[in-house]
Amino acid sequence: MRDLASNLGVILALSPAVQAATIKGSAVDLLGFQGAVLVVNTGAVAGAGDYTAKMQESDTTTDGDFADVAADNLIGALPASLTADGSFKQGYVGHKRYVRVVLTKNSGTSIAAGAVVVRGHANKRPVA
Repeated sequence: MRDLASNLGVILALSPAVQAATIKGSAVDLLGFQGAVLVVNTGAVAGAGDYTAKMQESDTTTDGDFADVAADNLIGALPASLTADGSFKQGYVGHKRYVRVVLTKNSGTSIAAGAVVVRGHANKRPVA
């Protein structure tokens, strides 16, 4: 039986930090993988912070080429507002090469947050 760790590629999409504004995560390359899951982790929320998370996709790493992922290409839903000390996931079944997370500040002061993209169904295993 294969272990799970050798079949997944985990990539940092947004460094864990206190976020006080809308922020776009890094482009994550899905080349060589057939599936992906975005995982957003949160810590403290300050000043009644209201933040939302969404996934975007693109065929390039150019900022202006990214667009929100259509609902048909998402599995599950991220919450309407991120809560403190939480972990949230959303699957991606689209066909673009790159995905990224966007945390949007709607109001309040700040949120401690970070994100990873877990890439799965690798074409070549084990995944380094």
